[in-house]
Amino acid sequence: MKLLFVGDVIGKPGRRALQNLLPRLVDHHRADYVVVNVENSAGGFGVTPDVLAEIAGLPIDVYTTGNHVWDKKEGIAILDHERRLLRPHNYPQGNPGTGLHVGETAAGVPVAVINLEGLVFMHNLDSPFLIADRLLAQLDPKVRTIFVDFHAEATSEKQALAFYLDGRVSAVVGTHTHVPTADERVLPGGTALLTDVGMTGPYESVIGMRVDKVLKRFLLQTPASFEVAKRDVRLAAVLVDIDEATGKARGIERLLVPDAQG
Repeated sequence: MKLLFVGDVIGKPGRRALQNLLPRLVDHHRADYVVVNVENSAGGFGVTPDVLAEIAGLPIDVYTTGNHVWDKKEGIAILDHERRLLRPHNYPQGNPGTGLHVGETAAGVPVAVINLEGLVFMHNLDSPFLIADRLLAQLDPKVRTIFVDFHAEATSEKQALAFYLDGRVSAVVGTHTHVPTADERVLPGGTALLTDVGMTGPYESVIGMRVDKVLKRFLLQTPASFEVAKRDVRLAAVLVDIDEATGKARGIERLLVPDAQG
């Protein structure tokens, strides 16, 4: 089977790229299961019910997020009843939502998606390594295809988690930095790794935000509001080829597709 994962959707430009490109990519690559990170989809920070409604008609099976999932109160409010919208599972108990979803492809192949957040240069959360162990122990042995969105800053931490889970999950793909990396590979145990898939949004920017706004903060060292940029919009994704009988990855391919319509 083929699993398509789309990196951090940034505001309206990212949503437009998703609408313009995703259906064709799914058809072209014959993707069986689609996961999209939407944590920056509402104005560059957070997610809302209106945003999910806007993209509801697209071929998306699961939505993942990261630390910005908490930025919009209306988005937090839907975490408990929109089960396809995940948040990193290693936040403390008592928070709404979950970081695990088990679904299936059109052919009936079960697929688990796990959402975790890193600790390095991030929040002081529960260990993503130990939480991953706990979640994997909960899964039915019949669920062999397991995809992990690891929302983390440090490439070393992302690589470490992938090696820790090698042979136990199908893929560990990083999000959060919005900068695509070029280290895609299949580890010895059969787990595909990419430390950051990159963002779906405007690349004439500083990680999706208008350059002048970001430079103001760097130069003056005082608070300045950010604004989503608009130019050079691209969709960043990764396609993982998985042996559905074993859950092992057979290949991994990076995609960075310009949105000619946007």
